[in-house]
Amino acid sequence: MVDFGSLLLAAALSGLCLTVTLGVMWATSRSGYVLTMASGILLLVFHIVAFWMYGKTVSAPWLADVVLALMIAGFFVIHAASLQYLNAPLGHATPIFAGVCGLLAIFAAALGYDGIGFIVGYGVVAVLLAIAGSAFWRHGSQNHVILTVVSLLTSSCSISFFFCAAVLLWNGQWQIGTAPDNWAERINMVVAVVSMTGLGALTMSMESLRARSELITETMTDPLTGLMNRRAFQSIHGGRLFGPFSSVIMFDLDNFKRTNDVFGHPVGDMVLQRFGNVMTRHASKGVDIFRLGGEEFCAVVVRTEPEKARQIAERMCVSFGAEVVSTPLGSLRSTVSAGVASGLQDGIPLDEVVALADAALYAAKRAGRNRVVQYETHSVRVAPVARSA
Repeated sequence: MVDFGSLLLAAALSGLCLTVTLGVMWATSRSGYVLTMASGILLLVFHIVAFWMYGKTVSAPWLADVVLALMIAGFFVIHAASLQYLNAPLGHATPIFAGVCGLLAIFAAALGYDGIGFIVGYGVVAVLLAIAGSAFWRHGSQNHVILTVVSLLTSSCSISFFFCAAVLLWNGQWQIGTAPDNWAERINMVVAVVSMTGLGALTMSMESLRARSELITETMTDPLTGLMNRRAFQSIHGGRLFGPFSSVIMFDLDNFKRTNDVFGHPVGDMVLQRFGNVMTRHASKGVDIFRLGGEEFCAVVVRTEPEKARQIAERMCVSFGAEVVSTPLGSLRSTVSAGVASGLQDGIPLDEVVALADAALYAAKRAGRNRVVQYETHSVRVAPVARSA
């Protein structure tokens, strides 16, 4: 049978290898939560070494204090790393709880009641792990399988620490003078080794998935306006068929070249950003908005009648035309033209709907700009926007 010292050695080596691995990963990704997780695990490695030394030393209250401080600090940092990955707030209650209980445990051990110190310390760790496990479970909509496994690992570890505290409490071991050694401690050490190894592998998987997600977001987003770009437009809607309740709205800023020539490209960029903000404000559920390039924008409206799609376009155009921008060369008011086209009963692909919306947009330009044109079979319906320029 494996002795307790061997279990401690296995846990320490596992934690040290994991810390080095996460450190290398952080050096390449510069991900904040990876560094936080590595720091927490390194504190636990020191805790395990101190725990082993306390088991070999008789009556050393200061060493018990070191063991408890490293244990609580290590698990608190891991708790913080978990919330950091989930973008969840740390709040004030948990740090205060951990700090107060940690001081209580250290004070009890310093007075010679190391058993009480370990009971309190194990209880704090159990609560921190339970909160982390619950957070992963609640936020499991992204990378659901991985986050669920992480939640199970942290919850199992929490339960094992609870049993460690419960055994000391049941036996009335208020003063031990050495490291606790019982069936709960041995099970806890096995669970800790398994959890530490599993969490390390899953942390690397989560970081890989996060990096991939960020890369996809970056390639699908227009950096100037923050809207989705042409690649996203094709990726999301390129394979669908547009029926009569799905519409495409093509927008083109009026006289945008003149804006750049007269006021300069920085002002032109500001105008583009302003229209992007207008689209965002008026894009309700079922409306995807894109900047396709230059001064060309697009909105895809699904599960909505064609008339409703035209009204959405008109609201965007009116809102944009009503705003005045101050520039070094004076006030600037810009307008936008739009073309709206809907699919057919049997469904038509994206490129055909875009071609119809483009035809309506060109009709809006020819009709004097600053208006919305809705494409209808064999004709176009022109709707001048309330003049603001």
